[in-house]
Amino acid sequence: MKVIIVLLIIVVALAVFAISQYNGLVQLRNKLQEAWRQVDVELNRRYDLVPNLVETVKGAAGYEAGTLEKVIGLRNQARALAGGATPTAQRDAAETQLSQALTSVMVTAEAYPTLQANASFQQLSTQLSETEDRIANARRYYNAIVGQYNTKTESFPSGLFAGVFGFKKAGYFQVDDPTVRENVKVDFGDMREGQVPAAPAAPPVSFTPPAVTPGADLQAPIAPPVAPTIEETVEQAMEGVKAPITDPRPPTA
Repeated sequence: MKVIIVLLIIVVALAVFAISQYNGLVQLRNKLQEAWRQVDVELNRRYDLVPNLVETVKGAAGYEAGTLEKVIGLRNQARALAGGATPTAQRDAAETQLSQALTSVMVTAEAYPTLQANASFQQLSTQLSETEDRIANARRYYNAIVGQYNTKTESFPSGLFAGVFGFKKAGYFQVDDPTVRENVKVDFGDMREGQVPAAPAAPPVSFTPPAVTPGADLQAPIAPPVAPTIEETVEQAMEGVKAPITDPRPPTA
């Protein structure tokens, strides 16, 4: 009888421990999904700002329309990948490229005085900057929860229950492919106000040495012109003074 009671106690203790481990994993998974939903909300907010920003910049700068089609394409690509419970490598790559493209647009737009004086652009710029800050904060929080969740699923003994109940390791919201980290170049062309085209390069100057007559004395030095000394200058002046002075009046009778 005592053996049965001991076994029941052990079974109950194991059951309670298993339930606690399972509930802890569920809580972390729900917290992880909630953190990602917050990131997704901020990303969708940026999707709504991109078209208005592009149209404002395009209308004020007057450059070629194709230069911002890349930004719209990246925005559409990232939005098409939205909707998952957790981030994917494709979504992460598209979001990173979109962030880099928007940064290039804002940096290049600083060269346009008309944009800096445009109230709509200033408002969109402020909203985009605030959205980027919220995305960064939500992303950091999400990655922190991912670290806690992955530690729970890999640690002993919680890792055993994670494998039994199907809790898989979560991925961070980051880019591992170094090619995706390259800057997306957004060129506004040569339409900046006050921009002066670069002057063409000067043609190379060729030098042809003078012809030398055969048999000429190449060792004879060429004497440079010598300026007169002070003594010579004074002597020349005194000679002019010593010259006889003639009276221009006719002689009297």
